[in-house]
Amino acid sequence: MIAESYATAEREKRGAALSSVLAAIFLAGMKLVIGLLTNSLGILAEAAHSALDLLAAAITFMAIRVAGRQPDREHPYGYGRVENLSALVETLLLLITCGWIIYEAIQRLFFKTTHVETSIWSFIVMATSIGVDISRSRLLMKMAKKHNSQALEADALHFSTDVWSSSVVIAGLTAVAISEALKRYLGIQAEWLHSADAIAALGVSGIVVTVSIRLGRRTIAALTDRAPQGMMGEIEQMLLGIEGITSVNRVRVRHSGPQVFADVTISIPRHATFEEAHRIATQAENAIQLHYPRSDVVVHVDPVSQPDETLVERLWGIAASQGLGVHSIRAHSLRNRLHLDLHVEVPERLTLGEAHALVTQFETAVRDEIPEAEEVVSHIEPVGDHEAQQTARQVISQRLNQAVIEVAGQIPALSHCHSIRLLQENEGFTASIHCIVDPDLPISQAHQLSQRFESMLRSRLPEIQRVVVHLEPPEEAEG
Repeated sequence: MIAESYATAEREKRGAALSSVLAAIFLAGMKLVIGLLTNSLGILAEAAHSALDLLAAAITFMAIRVAGRQPDREHPYGYGRVENLSALVETLLLLITCGWIIYEAIQRLFFKTTHVETSIWSFIVMATSIGVDISRSRLLMKMAKKHNSQALEADALHFSTDVWSSSVVIAGLTAVAISEALKRYLGIQAEWLHSADAIAALGVSGIVVTVSIRLGRRTIAALTDRAPQGMMGEIEQMLLGIEGITSVNRVRVRHSGPQVFADVTISIPRHATFEEAHRIATQAENAIQLHYPRSDVVVHVDPVSQPDETLVERLWGIAASQGLGVHSIRAHSLRNRLHLDLHVEVPERLTLGEAHALVTQFETAVRDEIPEAEEVVSHIEPVGDHEAQQTARQVISQRLNQAVIEVAGQIPALSHCHSIRLLQENEGFTASIHCIVDPDLPISQAHQLSQRFESMLRSRLPEIQRVVVHLEPPEEAEG
């Protein structure tokens, strides 16, 4: 689906560029013929401008064809920069042409006299040029915005300026026509109006130079990897709205033709699992790509500590930073000092000496980050052992749920046993269960019920060393 959408976009862009080439051929030829017949520098300047537009349109068409190629081994980022390069070439061509037009206009104004003939064809050709330029500049701008193409946008900008420059030429021809009418019918000499044609040519050049400088700045900004204005802030705010991202450390973006390349670094809680980190990174990529179509996004994740971390989360984070896992964590407070014992999971391919060195490094990191931890005692075990324990825990948990249902059915005073939990500790498994009893039942009888319930469960599940039964009235259970 993505490949089809990409192919459709490239076909639309090439079609728009080809229509621009055909229109430029028509206008450049028409203006050249009428300009030579009337000897109008304004129209000849417009013909030269249209000829440059033809060359620029041809360059744009070829650039879009090349930029549409898929990335390869020599160009892993694709060929998008070809569009930016073509826009720079168009800018240079426009500036060279403007230099020639300005020079010729100054010659006619101050150093030589050239007779300009006006006719109905002069106005027809310029009016036709305005109509064609309006239609194709709108089409090109529509395609440029739709596909984020700087090359098509440059073409659209060229032809939109043609509208204004053609209007200036019409104004110059009108001034010459008025001068001839005054002389023929009223005998008034208004030779100064003949200079309007050269002045119109200067006006055309001024417009084109202004647009060329603007286009050149944007093209150079793209070629020098200048970040698009406002985009970095938008991406940062977008990412901060994703659950799990605590901060955005770096955002780098650049344009390459129609594509946006984004490189971001985000921080997430260090106790997050690998799956959680991958999910958050994927959400960040999708958010950027949804807002900026055809963007290539790379997300780097930094796990960092959080101010509200629990002791267990802090230990998980320290272990994860060293490629280890921990479980069965127990903490004891003795004379305001903390004593920790826990199981540390290490790769089973290690020798005892290698594993001990890793765990010693882990214990040192724990004491450095948690100064109140006076003693840290670690039980070293291979990852495979912990996985086996997890499987055994799942089996016992399923047996516990079934046993609770059966035993509760044999004790009528108990009802709705819920919140069944199986906890694994160093000395074995502990079961925690909540059951509902009559609130008017004497506490001595309630205690006997819980002891009976515990005894029956342990007889069915000898793997469980300890059973804790929490009795509660119905309203507590509802709460």
